[in-house]
Amino acid sequence: MAHNDESDLSDTCAVTTDIALPDAPAGHTKTPWYKSMFTWLIVAIVAGIVIGAVWPDFGSGLKPLADGFIKLIKMLIAPIIFCTVVLGIAHVGDMKAVGRIGIKALIYFEAVTTFALIFGLVIGNLVKPGAGFDVNPQTLATGAEAVAEKTSNGELPHTVEFLMNIIPTSAISAFAENELLQVLFFAVLFGLALAKIGDRAPIVLGFVDQSSHIFFTMIGWIMKLAPLGAFGAMAYIIGQYGISSLGSYGKLIGCCYLAAVLFILVLAAIVRIFAGVNLWKFFLFIKNEFFVALGTASTEVVLPRIMTKLTYAGCSRSTTGLVVPTGYSFNLDGATLYLSICVLFLSQAMGVHLSLGEQLTAMLVLMLTSKGMAGVPGSSFLALSATISAIGHGSIPVAAVALLLGADRIMDSMRVSVNLIGNCVATFVVAAWEGELDKERMKLVLDGQPVPPLEETDPITGERELLPEEEGLGLRTVESETKQLDAAKPD
Repeated sequence: MAHNDESDLSDTCAVTTDIALPDAPAGHTKTPWYKSMFTWLIVAIVAGIVIGAVWPDFGSGLKPLADGFIKLIKMLIAPIIFCTVVLGIAHVGDMKAVGRIGIKALIYFEAVTTFALIFGLVIGNLVKPGAGFDVNPQTLATGAEAVAEKTSNGELPHTVEFLMNIIPTSAISAFAENELLQVLFFAVLFGLALAKIGDRAPIVLGFVDQSSHIFFTMIGWIMKLAPLGAFGAMAYIIGQYGISSLGSYGKLIGCCYLAAVLFILVLAAIVRIFAGVNLWKFFLFIKNEFFVALGTASTEVVLPRIMTKLTYAGCSRSTTGLVVPTGYSFNLDGATLYLSICVLFLSQAMGVHLSLGEQLTAMLVLMLTSKGMAGVPGSSFLALSATISAIGHGSIPVAAVALLLGADRIMDSMRVSVNLIGNCVATFVVAAWEGELDKERMKLVLDGQPVPPLEETDPITGERELLPEEEGLGLRTVESETKQLDAAKPD
C-alpha cells in the first residue's frame, strides 16, 4: 500500500524535461548591454575598487551596503532549501534513491577535497610562496592576541560534535539560527515522510509548492540589488585592507590564484569526462551569479540562484537540493586548497623545512578540520592553528598564523570562486552518476538555445504550471522567446 502511495505522489509531482521542442521563434531580442546585470556587476566591482583605493575611509564605511544585501539573501536561504529538498524528494518518492545520492555526493566530496589538499601542497612546494618572507618579530609577539580577536576566541567543532550538530534541537531552531545542514536534515526527513504518506497529503505538498513559488519570486527581486551589494563589499575590502597588501603578500596571493586557476582546469576535465559538461559554457551561463559571489566574497548569497540554474540545466531537483547545500560544508575545495598552501607558506616564512611525514600529518588534520569550517568566524585561522599544533614543530609557533591576517581577506575571491565552481561540478557529476542529468537539455541550455520550461502538475488543481525555480528569473524558454518577439512587433 505504501508503495502505491509513493508512486502516486511521484506521478503527481512529475516534472516535464522532455526536449520535444515546438517550432522555435525565428529571432531573439537580446537585452541591451546597458541593462544587463553582468554589465552593472562589473561596473559596481570596478567602482568599489576605485572608491576603496582613492578614499579608503569612505570605502570602509560602505560595508552596510554589502551586509544588508547578504542579510536579505540569507533571510530566504533556509526556506528555499527546505522547499526545494522536500519537493525534490517527494518527486523521487524513494528513500533508497535519496540515500544513494547522499552517499555518492559524500564520496565525491571526500575524493575531490583530498585531491585539493594534495594539489595545494604540490603547488606550495614548487612555488615556495614563503621563501624570503621578512618576518616581523613584533607580529609574532602579538600574534596570539590578534588571532584570538579575529576568531572571537572560538574553536572548530570536533568530529563527533560536528556530526551531532547536524541534528537540530528543534525544527524551529534550525530555521531561526539559519543552520543550513540542520535545515537540510529536517527537510530530508520531511520529504521522505511526505513521500511515504503519498496522495493523502496533497494540501501539505501544495502549500510547500506554492511557498516555493513565493520565495523564488522574492529572490528575483532581491537579486536586482546585487550590484549595490558588490559595490559596497569591494569598496570595504580595498578601503579596509588596502592595495598595499597586494605588494607585501604578492607571492602568496599569486601562488594561491595560480593554484585556483589550475584546479579549476582539473574540475573542467572532471565534469567533461564524467558528465559531458563544457565548464566554460556553464561559466558563461552563471556569470552573473559568479560575479555576485566574487564581489560580495560569499557563495551563500547565490545559493538559491545556482540551485535554480543547475535544475534548469538538466540536473534533477532532488540531486540539486541535496548536493548543493551539503557541499557548502563538505566540499570547500577553495578553502582546502588555500589552507594547504598556507601551511607551507608559514613554514617557509619561518625558515623551517617540513618533511614528507609532517606534510602528510598536516593533510590528515586539514581533512578533518576543513569539514567544520562553514559558518565559524575566522575558521581558516582556527584550522591552521590546529594544524600547526598537530605537526608539533617547535620552530613554527602557533602565533605565526597571524602572518596571514593581512592577506586573508584578499584571498576570499579565490576561495569563493573555487568553492562555487566546485559545488556546481559536484552536482553535475553526482546527477550524471545517478542517471538524473538530462544531457540533451543541458547541451541546449549551455548552447544558449531556447528549451521548454520546467513544468509540474499542481497537486491540488491538477493543472500544469512552471516549477517555482523559474519564477521571475527570465530564463530562456521557447515561450519567453515568443513573448519577446510578439512584444517587439509593431502594432
